[in-house]
Amino acid sequence: MFHRIWAALLYLYGILLNSIYQCPEHIQLTTLGVDGKEFPEPHLGQWFFIAGAAPTKEELATFDPVDNIVFNMAAGSAPMQLQLRATIRKKNGNCVPREWIYHFTEGSTDLRTEGRPDMKTELFSSSCPGGIMLKETGQGYQRFLLYNRSPHPPEKCVEEFQSLTSCLDSKAFLLTPRNQEACELSSN
Repeated sequence: MFHRIWAALLYLYGILLNSIYQCPEHIQLTTLGVDGKEFPEPHLGQWFFIAGAAPTKEELATFDPVDNIVFNMAAGSAPMQLQLRATIRKKNGNCVPREWIYHFTEGSTDLRTEGRPDMKTELFSSSCPGGIMLKETGQGYQRFLLYNRSPHPPEKCVEEFQSLTSCLDSKAFLLTPRNQEACELSSN
């Protein structure tokens, strides 16, 4: 009898603890608009990479030499595509251009990166004005990335991102310094 009472008390304690420390819910963005457009119109344009979070530091290592990154998201040349161009300003001052093509997954909000079949990207809203959060999963890694329309969003935005990703088992956190001027995006 004592074991049953003890088990019930522990169970109730667990429910109470879970309700107190419950992670905030993040809302997944829809990639296809209700008006039939084949790309998320409000998410096109220029974005700045602000921060990253992952279960381990190794999953963020690719961003260690980075001072800042500016992205431009545009509709792709084919339906169900997004073109992403970026310029990476490294801490040593060099600028490195990059390009990706994302493909929408039919009936899903997942994006697939052309040439990287193992990589999946999901878009999430951010409570931060002008913000968006991505979750990238690939072979051997998972990471969350925070982007904003401004290169210097309010500190509260970064704190909320870190708190949320911590709830999602991301123990490593990286904040881009953004000390140098952003590189200019090349036009195609």
